[in-house]
Amino acid sequence: MAKSEKKPTFDPNGPAGAHYGIFGLPYSAEQADLILIPVPWDVTVSYATGAAKGPAAILEASRQVDLFLADVPHAWNNAVYMLPLPEELRKRSKKARKYAEAYIHLLTEQPEQAETDRAKQMLAFVNAECAFMNDWVYNQAKKILQAGKMVALIGGDHSTPLGLMKALSEKYSYSILQIDAHADLRIAYENFTYSHASIMYNALQLKGLRNLVQVGIRDWCQQEQDIFQQSKDRINMFTDEQLKNQQYAGKTWNELCDEIIANLADKVYISFDIDGLDPKLCPNTGTPVPGGLEFHEALFLIKKVVQSGRQLIGFDVVEVAPGKNEWDANVGARLIYQLANQMFVSSKKSKTAATKRSAQKKLSQ
Repeated sequence: MAKSEKKPTFDPNGPAGAHYGIFGLPYSAEQADLILIPVPWDVTVSYATGAAKGPAAILEASRQVDLFLADVPHAWNNAVYMLPLPEELRKRSKKARKYAEAYIHLLTEQPEQAETDRAKQMLAFVNAECAFMNDWVYNQAKKILQAGKMVALIGGDHSTPLGLMKALSEKYSYSILQIDAHADLRIAYENFTYSHASIMYNALQLKGLRNLVQVGIRDWCQQEQDIFQQSKDRINMFTDEQLKNQQYAGKTWNELCDEIIANLADKVYISFDIDGLDPKLCPNTGTPVPGGLEFHEALFLIKKVVQSGRQLIGFDVVEVAPGKNEWDANVGARLIYQLANQMFVSSKKSKTAATKRSAQKKLSQ
């Protein structure tokens, strides 16, 4: 992925060409500074399916996103590229989902059958396929990072970014900022080791992960509450009800964002489950919950993270399940465009800060 080609010029005001990539941008993998990994996977979802179709729908919807951003001059010059949709992964997801559905049916409808050899074989197959997906994502992310590029992920369900988080944990000590309706701290939910409902529990096992800051949570179980209480401040949970109540009492969103950001390390990874937003913005997501953030509330928080001088080292947008129209994918695509450009802004800020620190160090010697 060496940058051997000069970045092309194109008309950011014109229609997106079908031969161009995500957002109609003309960059190749070699020319790009940020690579997006699409992961069409929704094997362990526990309610509605469809997230596996998210990456393709987002790619299609992205070509309708206008590229001008008032606070990021010439944003279209930030070279972003999405890897080709991995057909093998999509096929494996579809097959493994059938086994997962059969196992979930036994577990919930015929629990006495869940301990049979047949059920155990189905469970082992699903767990093995999910492990394969995690390894695939990890290897893709590792390759991109070794090429000196930034990396992010488009899911798929929320189990998909664990491999990316692992690759980043080998390079950085960082915080995860999770925007989500769910805590995702369940231990092997429904006996699936890599359940979408277990992503943050699994992420907390990574040595490079400093802490987890959760925003917008409004649906969690007693086991997750116990894990939160036993976390010794490694988990900071800002529930949707808590945030709303403080706003009703007069505290501003700006003040609340400052409180959230104070818990983050210098390096930040953003894990954005689309159901962290109000369901009117993602009506087809797998597990919608009343409440949630407005689009610009979430964007305000993300921008404040960058303005604080923290560096975005990666992100994911997951659980986008397209319905009969492109609404969910449209929202997802616009969110990804904003996150991608904030990652570029963050990278430039961190380089400037590093240069200043280096200069100050030389002056003090």
